[in-house]
Amino acid sequence: MSDEIRQARIDLAAAYRLAYQHGLSEGICNHLTLTVPGQPDKFLVVAYGTHWSEVTASNLLMMSLDGELLEGDGVVENTALYIHAPIHRARPDLKCIMHTHQTQTLALALIENGAIEPINQNALRYYGRVARDDNYSGLAIDVLEGERLANSMQGKNILMMANHGVLVGATSVASAYDELYYLERTAMAQILAMSTGQPLKHIPEDICKETARQLMPGNMHRFANDHFSALKRLLDRDQPDYRD
Repeated sequence: MSDEIRQARIDLAAAYRLAYQHGLSEGICNHLTLTVPGQPDKFLVVAYGTHWSEVTASNLLMMSLDGELLEGDGVVENTALYIHAPIHRARPDLKCIMHTHQTQTLALALIENGAIEPINQNALRYYGRVARDDNYSGLAIDVLEGERLANSMQGKNILMMANHGVLVGATSVASAYDELYYLERTAMAQILAMSTGQPLKHIPEDICKETARQLMPGNMHRFANDHFSALKRLLDRDQPDYRD
């Protein structure tokens, strides 16, 4: 195993552990996937039945985009194939894809036309970058659903999935996790503000556009890496077995 692939496994295992710690996971459901460095036709994913607090670098499965198990013990849950594989194929720029049912973001997806409103600084990092899919049709039982979701993203890297959850894609695990983490914090603050029943104070459009430009993923790359490195240091202290 190359050092690059080994590091990819470590980073994805860390993301699973952190998502559990931060309350972004749900039972043994949902998936975080990462294409194998240098091999975009393959991806890493958790084995079905593995709790996210149990994920390690070595127990992740390596799958082909066609659903063939290439490395590891266990089976992959069908929705990981039917949602993630088609999106990885359609959007090779999104090397890491995280699909969750995280509570606060899901709550916004359950509201008619629910969206991240430009009412605080964190929200502006998502300004104009979130697509919404309003055509929930039940469980993902074939690749057509993943292809439909890829189209629904409209070239964006975040998809609010009405009646379902959220999907975030990025060029790295660090960037994807940073997006996912702050999305949940942003949704939490918005829902708390909405719960007061008072009008939301929207930020003027010109300030939204300029601040959003400053917070674009390319500009936030270093911050995302530093954030994820800090989180991994906490895992190294408290749960070093994630690297095994």
